[in-house]
Amino acid sequence: MKTIPTRISARTTLWAAAGVATLGFLVALEFAARHYGEPGPITQQAREVVFAPDSGPLLYAGLALAMVVLTWRQRFVAAGVAIGVDLVLWPVRWAAGADMNFGNGALWVVLGCAVVAVTRRTGRERALLLKGVGLGLLLVAGHKTGDTWLLITSETRPAVLDPYLATADHALGDPSWLAGRLVEATSPVGDGILHVVYGQLPLAAALVGLYQLRHVAVERRFPSHHLVRTFLVIGLLGPAVYMIFPVVGPVYAYGAEGGQWAVANLWPDTLPSIGAPHAVPFDEITPRNCMPSLHTAWATTLFVHSRGGSRPMRYAGTFWLVATLTATLGFGYHYGVDLIAGVVFALTVEAAMRAFARGWDRSAVRLVAHGATVFAVLLVSYRLLPQEMAAYPWVAGPLLLLAMASVVFGYLRTTRAWEPKSEPVRQPEPAGPIEPQPELV
Repeated sequence: MKTIPTRISARTTLWAAAGVATLGFLVALEFAARHYGEPGPITQQAREVVFAPDSGPLLYAGLALAMVVLTWRQRFVAAGVAIGVDLVLWPVRWAAGADMNFGNGALWVVLGCAVVAVTRRTGRERALLLKGVGLGLLLVAGHKTGDTWLLITSETRPAVLDPYLATADHALGDPSWLAGRLVEATSPVGDGILHVVYGQLPLAAALVGLYQLRHVAVERRFPSHHLVRTFLVIGLLGPAVYMIFPVVGPVYAYGAEGGQWAVANLWPDTLPSIGAPHAVPFDEITPRNCMPSLHTAWATTLFVHSRGGSRPMRYAGTFWLVATLTATLGFGYHYGVDLIAGVVFALTVEAAMRAFARGWDRSAVRLVAHGATVFAVLLVSYRLLPQEMAAYPWVAGPLLLLAMASVVFGYLRTTRAWEPKSEPVRQPEPAGPIEPQPELV
């Protein structure tokens, strides 16, 4: 009996520490953005209470995540209020000549749920409702945080390392140049579909997360592990690597989008020549957000989590992964080596989050250590050995794919061993024939 309060206190302390760390991180990013004359993630999210939001679908995705703790009747009321607020604000903005967009109603309802939790709920019900609100707001805050990170990378990293990745990418056959020509050939239909897939990845993640959290309102608790957690952690950790390996992508460094800062206007028609790679100066606007490809990382985790869903969910997860990989390369936003690093990064973070939910053991430590080691080796190889990789593509290319495959195989083997094994129910043995008992005299 004495151990129960201790466990509850430890868990509460852990959540409180995580909340304080997240708030401190957001405040630090706010000050960093202000230093460069731009609003930070807290200001951006606060202004959307009144002004036109940057992304209405994202705010409604956050509302949908917050509503997983509500009953169906409460969900209909919350959705109706959100839509009603947006319908009222739309003509007001039009009459005032302001920017036109929707989503304020969704944010209002999420904040209203927080007020209700504090003033009208107690105990476990209050904690559950606040978790739902926090989940919805974190999805939006994660997007705003990413925008601030991108600003910081462009301001603090005046030189980019694209020639290193372009050289290393010869080992894979320059897939970005090939995909770029393929997208151009299928424009405008293929181009339009890929733009939708690429831009609405957070919305797709929210839909998969909603599927995983569909029983929360009935069970009155969240599952120990779900997609949204991994999605947010990837967005939190990934930009830190941008600071170590700043890259803008082939469409900027070798294409028309780079303008006067481009090394040459080659993408996607002419392959860059193999030479001694070096850092090149670039503008203070374009984000250095290529290494690793976080769109690839997010699409990979979405694919992994969709495996436990229905058949349409699995098909949708596969489509989103393939379309995202095609878009990242075909739009010239990433090199092929970025995608390999993104897959390794995603599975390593996913393994760590699953281990955190189930408890760490030797297999979990080994899996995460292996993924982190492979990721570090990839970064070092791209930086120090790009010419050797380009000179021996039939050796370097398969080695890169094998390194990624080792992480994929290790993840599958380890996580399958973590799955609870269902033992068949033993059937009772049939009773034998009843022997006649001797009569009593």
